[in-house]
Amino acid sequence: MPKYVMLSTLGPDGHARLRENPERLREVNADVESMGVKVLEQFALLGPYDFLNILEAPDDGTMARVASTLASRGTLKTLTLTAIEVEDFIEIMGGGTGEG
Repeated sequence: MPKYVMLSTLGPDGHARLRENPERLREVNADVESMGVKVLEQFALLGPYDFLNILEAPDDGTMARVASTLASRGTLKTLTLTAIEVEDFIEIMGGGTGEG
């Protein structure tokens, strides 16, 4: 199943909600999983992004729906990237040309 990396940045409302109820993170994960996406890993970050999630979804459309739904709440902005495992990438590339 395809994997995705989602980076998210909380807005002022998102920070306030999280400060009031840190368990909200688990509730959002449950919302995401109810849309057919599995949360594989999740990290809080220091820097320009607040969270990094590694997700598994059946297809790009499902992932787009999740990203749009989360963004529509107005508490965060997301950047979603398709992640290809290195072994799969090598296979897709056909093993390369053999030239360095």
